[in-house]
Amino acid sequence: MHGEIPKKDAVAAPVKPGRRNRYLVYGLVLIGIAGALYYVFGTEAQQQQRRGRFGGDTGPVPVLAAPAKLADVPVYLDAVGTTRAINSVTVRPQVDGKLINIAFKEGEDVKKGDVLARIDPTTFKAALDQAVAKKAQDQALLNNAQNDLARYEQLAATNAINRQQSDTQRSLVAQYTAQVQADQAAIDAAQATLAYATIRAPIDGRTGIRAVDEGNIVRASDSTGIVTITQLKPIAVLFNLPQQYLSQVNDAFAKGALAVDALRSDNDAVVDRGTLSVVDNQVDASTGTVKLKADFPNADLQLWPGQFVNIRLLIDTLKQVTVIPTGAVQRGPTGTFVYVVKDDNTATIRPIVVQKQDETQTVIKSGVTPPERVVTTGFARLTDGAKVAVSTGDGTPAPAAPAGQRQRGQRGNGAPSGARPAPPQ
Repeated sequence: MHGEIPKKDAVAAPVKPGRRNRYLVYGLVLIGIAGALYYVFGTEAQQQQRRGRFGGDTGPVPVLAAPAKLADVPVYLDAVGTTRAINSVTVRPQVDGKLINIAFKEGEDVKKGDVLARIDPTTFKAALDQAVAKKAQDQALLNNAQNDLARYEQLAATNAINRQQSDTQRSLVAQYTAQVQADQAAIDAAQATLAYATIRAPIDGRTGIRAVDEGNIVRASDSTGIVTITQLKPIAVLFNLPQQYLSQVNDAFAKGALAVDALRSDNDAVVDRGTLSVVDNQVDASTGTVKLKADFPNADLQLWPGQFVNIRLLIDTLKQVTVIPTGAVQRGPTGTFVYVVKDDNTATIRPIVVQKQDETQTVIKSGVTPPERVVTTGFARLTDGAKVAVSTGDGTPAPAAPAGQRQRGQRGNGAPSGARPAPPQ
């Protein structure tokens, strides 16, 4: 083959960019799978290190616990009430006239009978004087008629005059007597009218804002009046309860007076303490509620007419019942339960029956016996039979009870429910 021309060296075809990217992706996937396998099936020491880092069971679970207690627990019914004055009077004039004097200050306390205002009494006094003069005139006529009657009766007894004249004079005396009585009634009416010119407080209470100024003409037909007087001490609160509580309230009310607390709306502090006075005689069919009324002394004037206030009605007291913090109560598929801390610092699940519960404490009907301790905080890693480290609120371990005092369910120095658990030691 001497005559053949030698071929040039073949040049490799370049790799396409898309194929190169696929190779890169495959390589990254293989590296990820290898890393995951190494993580899962790594050495035991590495697995223990990971469990310790992410909360594995490397030691006791830090928790807060509180002891179950025996206590008297009040049973309350809560409602929102409206404060209302027991007595409130709009002072109106009873006669027409010019208001010549205002004798009170707005917002001051007044007593029954205190002078509030005066109306010009000139015309009323003149009417009284006229009635007095008319009576004096008729009284003089009556006296003269009585004297004539006495003379006529003497003459008639001796037949000096006709008996008819004596009878006529007796009738005239009776007529004048009735006239004098009518005059006295007119005097009484004029005196009453004159007294109405001085306006007095009808009740004890506090005056409001004046509705009319001095110098105005006021009339008995005015609807606004001069001022409103409101009795603030004592004061009443009206509130409604659902009809399903009616039998409980009536049963408790039949045994004696029921205590009612008025609470602030922002922090539930007791504003005043009173007693239930009235349970309405019918249920409102449109709302299914019954209206109740409670009276409060309001000595410090913390309640004001028209004010909304929270009401707490005490209907019963549960005597010496088992109480635990509400934060300890857990709910699962099988019902309600708690974690009880045993003497060996292990937590065990204990089913319970709840009798009554509120935001802070729960009354247990069965399942826990004082002074057994129940876990209140630290449920994230807690399991049945797990070792626990009971801490106080500042993160220090709770001291163990002396050996001679250790009993089943001995109380530890647990922190209140809601405190943060201590970090693992």
